[in-house]
Amino acid sequence: MTKEMADDVEYHEEFVTNPRGLRLFTCGWLPASSSPKALIFLCHGYGMEVSGFMKACGVELATVGYGVFGIDYEGHGKSMGARCYIQKFEHLVDDCDRFFKSICELEEYRDKRRFLYGESMGGAVALLLHRKDPTFWDGAVLVAPMCKISEKVKPHPLVVTLLTQVEEIIPKWKIVPTKDVIDSAFKDPIKREKIRKNKLIYQDKPRLKTALELLRTSISVEQSLSQVSMPFFILHGEADTVTDPEVSRALYERAASADKTIKLYPGMWHGLTAGEPDHNVHLVFSDIVAWLDHRSHLRRRQDRASMVPLAACTDRCGGRAAAADSPASPEPPRQAAAGGFLCGLTGRANHQQCRM
Repeated sequence: MTKEMADDVEYHEEFVTNPRGLRLFTCGWLPASSSPKALIFLCHGYGMEVSGFMKACGVELATVGYGVFGIDYEGHGKSMGARCYIQKFEHLVDDCDRFFKSICELEEYRDKRRFLYGESMGGAVALLLHRKDPTFWDGAVLVAPMCKISEKVKPHPLVVTLLTQVEEIIPKWKIVPTKDVIDSAFKDPIKREKIRKNKLIYQDKPRLKTALELLRTSISVEQSLSQVSMPFFILHGEADTVTDPEVSRALYERAASADKTIKLYPGMWHGLTAGEPDHNVHLVFSDIVAWLDHRSHLRRRQDRASMVPLAACTDRCGGRAAAADSPASPEPPRQAAAGGFLCGLTGRANHQQCRM
């Protein structure tokens, strides 16, 4: 295990081996001077990775007292496997489930509350982890989640049938046409170029079987939205052309969760935590931390029904409120990222709908 210390945050990384014999990269950020008040488990997006792309997220949450842990999926980032080849989406879910629970089972963490944090495709991973073990997780933060294929870009059934007939013959072929998702996802041009220079991020065309697995997974997740019962907080940019904000609305409306919140950010794009101007990123993380803080003070054996609505968010419901320092700048509508369903996964108890 490799350890580093900086800015009151302890960082560590190590490799674990999955049942298929592949070494998977894992890492974590911990508050250096105290026990974490709760555990956060990162589920990154398609083609992304945790140690670089999600570093700011890990540091931000560890700085305010959370233990944050992440894993690069098979074929992603520093993990072994054909680059960004998803043979079975359930493999990703099972690997995350195994690693995340190994952390939760450590003696020092057994009484800590456990939260999933999923961005884009990672939102689907988080929802499937919940479906796999519905009572294990205490909640989830879902940032622009992939949880349904938008009707705007859903491929014709005949196209899917044709691709399915050849997926076992040419599963790894990079033949799915897509536009540059990085251009569509990250607003700030300096941050966009920094992301583009990250060689751990997959930037080639999607492989055939990968694209079909994502399609099947989205359909499967969509069909079980009503089974989502854990507390969750959805955050989505209204100007997102990569995953459709209406998809997040569908999750919010259909989920059975008694504690659910959705917040839409006018003018913001897909990369809420990595691609927006600094004042917008600060606002998004402030909302995430407020939601987590409100739900992480209890020990696991206490009843989560004792939770009360998040006042800070409720105050903003029903109208627009400017950010504390700088408001998100409204922008004219942008054209959806066209070129295929992969890059276009666009698409009441304690219930809260919030808009900036």
